[in-house]
Amino acid sequence: MTPIHIGIIGGSGLYRMKGLQDVEERYVATPFGDPSDELVVGTLEGVRVAFVARHGRGHRLMPTEVNYRANLFALKTLGVENVIGISACGSLREHIAPGHVVVPDQLFDFTKKRENTFFGGGLVAHISSADPFCPRLSTLVADVVQATGGTLHRGGRFITIEGPRFSTKGESHVFRAWGMDIIGMTTSPEAFLAREAGMCYAVMAHVTDYDVWHETEASVNVEMLLATLAANTDLAEAALRALVPQVEARARDCECGSALSTALITQPDLVPDALKEKLGPIVKPYLA
Repeated sequence: MTPIHIGIIGGSGLYRMKGLQDVEERYVATPFGDPSDELVVGTLEGVRVAFVARHGRGHRLMPTEVNYRANLFALKTLGVENVIGISACGSLREHIAPGHVVVPDQLFDFTKKRENTFFGGGLVAHISSADPFCPRLSTLVADVVQATGGTLHRGGRFITIEGPRFSTKGESHVFRAWGMDIIGMTTSPEAFLAREAGMCYAVMAHVTDYDVWHETEASVNVEMLLATLAANTDLAEAALRALVPQVEARARDCECGSALSTALITQPDLVPDALKEKLGPIVKPYLA
């Protein structure tokens, strides 16, 4: 089976990919359970890609219910090296307005209930996450969004909250005081799992609202979120069509692919064989 190097995880409002040709749906079993939905594999601008709807088609899964480990592991087993996450987010800054796109460079994990690592049960890894997003892939994502005509913000601090509820005003003001720029519910642990799996990860964050801190703007609600996302869907799809040939053509000159080489701490001969087999697609190069 020919490896697929690019994976796309669609968030709220992006449940399928227009323009895909030679489409097939694949159920990929993982040792962590079922992915959010069947993976849709197809050709986009001459490049084979794999797409998964983060919340399932029809938006059936709350942010806490998404099986992030299964989604990333399934993409890894197909050969994916580059993962682009499409996410809705709220703005915590006046200059980042609804309809804009942010490609963040920092991430703050404020979730509380999620499985956030592939490891444990006899194998310990401490992954470096000082810079949680791939700088190479993030630059490519930002470049194509800007070229496509989107109002772009390069860099920013992205806080992930548990959800499913939106913030209180008190929380929103605290997040602003902490220096956060945008807020969402799904980028953690997605980014960290991608790093553990040796995949490059970047997020195209579409701003839908001003959360609840803004004194002259309406507080975020689902109707507002969906209306802004509908307007941005064409932008996201156009950007992805421009992006995938560039990602496929450019060599991985970052350190994401070897991040695990300095993270494993367990004495190799003490790692259970069953665990080595379970995590094979991720750890085989390091525990052969």
